[in-house]
Amino acid sequence: MKNPEIEKRIKDLLGRMTLEEKAGQLHQAGGSIVGAFDLSFEEILTMVADGRMTEEEAHKMISTAKRDWHEDDLRAGRIGSYLGLVGSEEMNRMQHIAVEETRLGIPLINGFDVIHGFRTIAPIPLAESCAWEPDLWQRTARMAAEEATAAGIQMTFSPMVDVSKDPRWGRIAESAGEDALLNGLYGEAKVRGYQTDDLTRHDALAACVKHFAAYGAAEGGRDYNRVDMSPQRFEEEYLPSYERAVKAGARAVMPAFNDLNGVPCSVNKKLLTDILRGRWGFDGMTISDANAIAECINHGIAADRREAACLALNAGMDMDMTSGCFLDHVKELVEAGEISMEKLDEAVSDILRLKFELGLFDDPYRSDAEQEKAAMLTPAHLALAREAAQKSMVLLKNDGLLPLKEGARIGLAGALASDGDEMSGTWAGAVQPGDCRSIRDGLDEEKISYAMVTEEPLPDCDVFLCAIGERKAESGEAASRASLELTDADIALLKRLKESGKPVAAVVFAGRPLCLGPAAEYADAILMAWHPGTEAGPAILDLLFGRVNPSAKLTASFPAATGQCPTLYYDHIRTGRPAGKFKYTSKYLDAPVEPLFPFGFGLSYTGYRYSDITAAQTEGGIHAEITVQNTGDRPGSEIVQCYFRDPAARRVRPVRKLAAFEKADLQPGESKRIAFDIPETALGYYDQDMNFVIDDGLIEIHIGGNARDTLQADVRFIREK
Repeated sequence: MKNPEIEKRIKDLLGRMTLEEKAGQLHQAGGSIVGAFDLSFEEILTMVADGRMTEEEAHKMISTAKRDWHEDDLRAGRIGSYLGLVGSEEMNRMQHIAVEETRLGIPLINGFDVIHGFRTIAPIPLAESCAWEPDLWQRTARMAAEEATAAGIQMTFSPMVDVSKDPRWGRIAESAGEDALLNGLYGEAKVRGYQTDDLTRHDALAACVKHFAAYGAAEGGRDYNRVDMSPQRFEEEYLPSYERAVKAGARAVMPAFNDLNGVPCSVNKKLLTDILRGRWGFDGMTISDANAIAECINHGIAADRREAACLALNAGMDMDMTSGCFLDHVKELVEAGEISMEKLDEAVSDILRLKFELGLFDDPYRSDAEQEKAAMLTPAHLALAREAAQKSMVLLKNDGLLPLKEGARIGLAGALASDGDEMSGTWAGAVQPGDCRSIRDGLDEEKISYAMVTEEPLPDCDVFLCAIGERKAESGEAASRASLELTDADIALLKRLKESGKPVAAVVFAGRPLCLGPAAEYADAILMAWHPGTEAGPAILDLLFGRVNPSAKLTASFPAATGQCPTLYYDHIRTGRPAGKFKYTSKYLDAPVEPLFPFGFGLSYTGYRYSDITAAQTEGGIHAEITVQNTGDRPGSEIVQCYFRDPAARRVRPVRKLAAFEKADLQPGESKRIAFDIPETALGYYDQDMNFVIDDGLIEIHIGGNARDTLQADVRFIREK
């Protein structure tokens, strides 16, 4: 609900603004001549070679480390926001120009990609989602907000809630995996953690939900590629996660790069106006992704930058990230009657509203150098980063090797075992060299005996720890992969260690599911560490030595072969010829039917027994219960997962769908009765005519420790008429 006092101030300000000043508020500027992109030397040379940059511009970029923040444009009222301006002193300098040296004194809002931490880095989102713990997700967001705001940032381009069912897509690293419910709950928690319940707080960070919509369904897993899907699938599998994050109170939304059924999201009125504002009642700010408005020319939906600006603003886009299309063309478009003044004022109002909500008009200077320094890498933040890493790493295999005995002599293999800087993963905020600790760093700090594996001969040891997988640049944006197989070098190293006769524990670093068949063959244990952040090394050792019992479970299926992608996700649609021994069924001739590790899978150092499942219809849906017992001799946390299946519906439905989950803490021998309430709306779907329907009839309830291994109870569900 809009604040009447803020709306009054917005109206007053709009009445005093010139058309040029209004256009300026729509422009987010980057700190370099190419906008939002940090370019390597090779990329700069390529841009010079193909004419996108002059030699003079290239020389300027290479020869000066200081960015050009376009202060003259700021003084002229041509900038409403900055992207990537990091540092409280620099931000205060620019804010002073905006507040003290422009005609109307409108403050800036500064945005930055604070994805999984700022200086203290938590595990990448895909990893952290494997904790299945909304409270943890909220706490790490709060940590990130405290550090980022101290460095002069007021808005983060996070959370990303793009459901991703294809691990070839590099940005699966930034998502909560392949399920809509998990992505939505993740988004809710992050929004609350970033923003708190009072945006005027100096440590409150405005959340920008992205990428609206269905970016995770890019064809073939190729980044920026088309998305073409039925309206039913869009509504059921992809849209709900954005809605949850928006209704949690996020104050900004970023449309996706991709087109959706032929209309780029940056100019998609159905998304930005009809759904976002009309159906959901969103009254915050929309902002394009970097250069995305100009790229509508490449899409082929706009002839030039002027038309792209017209289409985007009329569709419901408020702010243009770095392309300059709004800045260059909005004035003439309004004067020509192609954009109404009312439409322009709506966009400017959305931007001003967020600035007022953040308290920037009354309190524009939020931090200083001393506060900034004190906020970074605090003991509390480091402890939280370690906890998050412990809860995010998934034990995929253990043939009795783990936990290691204290005093075990370690043979440490693999370059990633010693490279702390690779632990941060993609989009790692303002991390600096040396911030993140490797396995080797952890061993050194704890004075644990180890020898590095180099060439022959192999060191004499009790066990080999072998670090394999991806470097951080091999996942994330613009890092789609055609093959998810381990490298030949990683496979050769595992085989060499296995042939020594000593046990091998593989520690896998990656930003996505990989094909780990060779690791499963040659390693006695596999710990999926992902890219775990600042406290990587210590957290890995905590798990390997059993000081912490692994509890994480996968939120994305792990393929047995790349060629399975993307058909192996847990909630795939049923087929008339489900896979079986008979030839004419839905399968590959040269790959297993099932994923190597299913959705929801994860081992522990203890065991859990499921029994006595019951389910019954209630007034509002279905109530289900199950007994879970810790059968081992260690305390543990089991993520109990509740799924449902509609065996006969008016449209083909998934094999099963996640409805709820609970993390149960159990002492050795302890049993707990775990209960779930599934609202009847969760059972619904869209029929062929896009009517939302809920069927009467049999509903199967499946509860267990992963999507594959469950107990079943049936309910005859009859809706009240």
